[in-house]
Amino acid sequence: MESNSWKKMPSTKGHDFNDGTNAIIQCALEVHKILGAGFQEVIYQRALAWELTQTQIAHDREAEVPIYYKGIHLGTRRVDFVVGEVMVELKARPEFDPENFAQVLNYLHASGFKIALLLNFGASRLQIKRLVRT
Repeated sequence: MESNSWKKMPSTKGHDFNDGTNAIIQCALEVHKILGAGFQEVIYQRALAWELTQTQIAHDREAEVPIYYKGIHLGTRRVDFVVGEVMVELKARPEFDPENFAQVLNYLHASGFKIALLLNFGASRLQIKRLVRT
């Protein structure tokens, strides 16, 4: 598994960057390098799933994530990927919208996940945001 293939890099902000996001980002960069911008989100989702599989990174595509309110299970929401302890949401838009950040942050807080990647394949360069629940 990829989790031991990169060095632990402590953050000056107190966050641990040895969390699996680097390997996911490398796969996403490969997808964007080959496909570029302009496809629907589902195409990037399929390509990223293929890339994760080829690099032997365990993942769940269109994963159901439990949503909690004050410890009570309210239901589930579907996210594009769960890779280990990381939630991954894909977009295919010219730019991120504020709603994209709000959606992922809400999912983080309500699900109990600590880390999420928000990846936008619709721009000329892959846009990457790493979000951490505090």
